[in-house]
Amino acid sequence: MKDIYILGIESSCDETSVSIVKNGCDEIATVVLSQMDTHSNFGGVVPEIASRMHVENITIVIEECLNKAKMSMNDIDAIAVTYGPGLIGCLLVGVNAAITLSYIYNKPLIPVHHIAGHIYANNLVSKMEFPLIALVVSGGHTDLIYMEDDYKFKKIGGTLDDAVGECYDKVARVINVPYPGGPLVDKLSYKGKDTYPLPLPLDDNSYNFSFSGIKSAVINLVHNEIQRGNEIRKEDIACSFQSRVVEILTKKTMRALKEYNVKNLIIAGGVSANSGIRNNFIEICKEEGINLTIPNIKYCTDNAAMIASAGYFAYKKGIIAGFDLKAKATVSLF
Repeated sequence: MKDIYILGIESSCDETSVSIVKNGCDEIATVVLSQMDTHSNFGGVVPEIASRMHVENITIVIEECLNKAKMSMNDIDAIAVTYGPGLIGCLLVGVNAAITLSYIYNKPLIPVHHIAGHIYANNLVSKMEFPLIALVVSGGHTDLIYMEDDYKFKKIGGTLDDAVGECYDKVARVINVPYPGGPLVDKLSYKGKDTYPLPLPLDDNSYNFSFSGIKSAVINLVHNEIQRGNEIRKEDIACSFQSRVVEILTKKTMRALKEYNVKNLIIAGGVSANSGIRNNFIEICKEEGINLTIPNIKYCTDNAAMIASAGYFAYKKGIIAGFDLKAKATVSLF
């Protein structure tokens, strides 16, 4: 059987990334050019700056990836690109680059949903086994997804308001933790104790999540402590906050596994790099006999290897786009 090489392009936010993946599982070469140092000066991603930097860097990153792989476009079977969701200006750069390559080199163009990419990042660690439950945790998403086969996504629960990564960043700002706040809150939590009485968010029988309440609870807590002249113990707030988040994610995910009679769990998205979430799931899945897969840290944040991996399975399913492919800031996976 002929090997299939997919060139993936990811530009949905502030990373310009290109990757070549063989057969959906084997990473041949990946280049990621991060803009974090630039955006840290502004306390977050500035969309206009991000899109301009993608324009400046996309051609360089494509060439560097091909050189790193010691391949040419003639060796590539198809081109996969993130078409949404994301920052529209940033997405446009990647989509237009992919359309151009597809047209010039007569290669199939594969549209990849950003969250599908995060899910298939797990395939770069070990072959995904079905049926499975996927917990997607990122800056824009907190979803529980049931998959009975490749590219069959059934949403069984999701956030009703803030995504978990968004909540981490907002809590970080409240306690004066600099950008990028989420990873730093994770680190701070290990230096503190669970001393603050924060609520367990949306502790009900659904598979939905809600993090706006715990965010508001942290805001009110900090405000009240300042009014009373008390010291704001950042480490303890981070610990209490992370403990509640990890508890509710674990509680609902494990219940979903039992209800759907599934023994395979994957965790995906940028927040899957969070050590508290990773360690807790590793421990409980071992106790419950659940086959757990979490991407390597380099595959948790935005990267083109995950897009190329998802693109391979979309290609096998015959999911091909025309040259009229549009970038979409918001688009459902389901």
